[in-house]
Amino acid sequence: SSQRAISLARDNGEIYATVGIHPHNAKVLTPDDVQELLGLGSKTQVVAYGEIGLDFYRDYQPRSVQIACMSEQLNLARQLGLPVVIHDREAHEEIFQILQDNKVWEIGGAMHCFSGDWVFAQRCLDLGLYLSIAGPVTFAKSQTLHEVARNCPMDRLLLETDAPFLAPVPKRGKRNEPAFLLHTAEKIASLRNLPLEEVAMQTTLNAHRLFKLPKVDG
Repeated sequence: SSQRAISLARDNGEIYATVGIHPHNAKVLTPDDVQELLGLGSKTQVVAYGEIGLDFYRDYQPRSVQIACMSEQLNLARQLGLPVVIHDREAHEEIFQILQDNKVWEIGGAMHCFSGDWVFAQRCLDLGLYLSIAGPVTFAKSQTLHEVARNCPMDRLLLETDAPFLAPVPKRGKRNEPAFLLHTAEKIASLRNLPLEEVAMQTTLNAHRLFKLPKVDG
């Protein structure tokens, strides 16, 4: 999938890629795996390493294997000079400890599809990470995420789709797509009592800063 992402980015200048092994596919990395990942991560279309992390909800792989695979890949991201995109599902404390032990603030990164509370969010911010908010912020029952969206410093906030999953209201239940990001941005603007344009501009600038994307006109 990393190879396909790179190919898609190579064929379309508006698309960038990440590489890495998702926790659902976690494994003990062989020397060949390491060399392949380092090679993929060196491609010019690649702007981040991930998503990597822990998923203790699905538990498709043994937790010890997930932890080892995440730690090894943090080291690869450091070698490549890439920020990391972190998958964290029901593994907040374990994730935090690994990121802290690996001094994640030295390479930077984002908590993908953030699902913790504001207390955990503050701890992630203290590690120098960005918080990436997806469609669930538009759900009426997502009060915990609403608090995070209200309080996160604007210069550390990112928006994402997590397509094809987690489509925002009013598209909930449909196959998610990038165009639906507008609804997530509108919800955050409403929660923060800010103009939509300000949320759109700042989160775009944040993404450019974190992923070192080329500047665009306008």
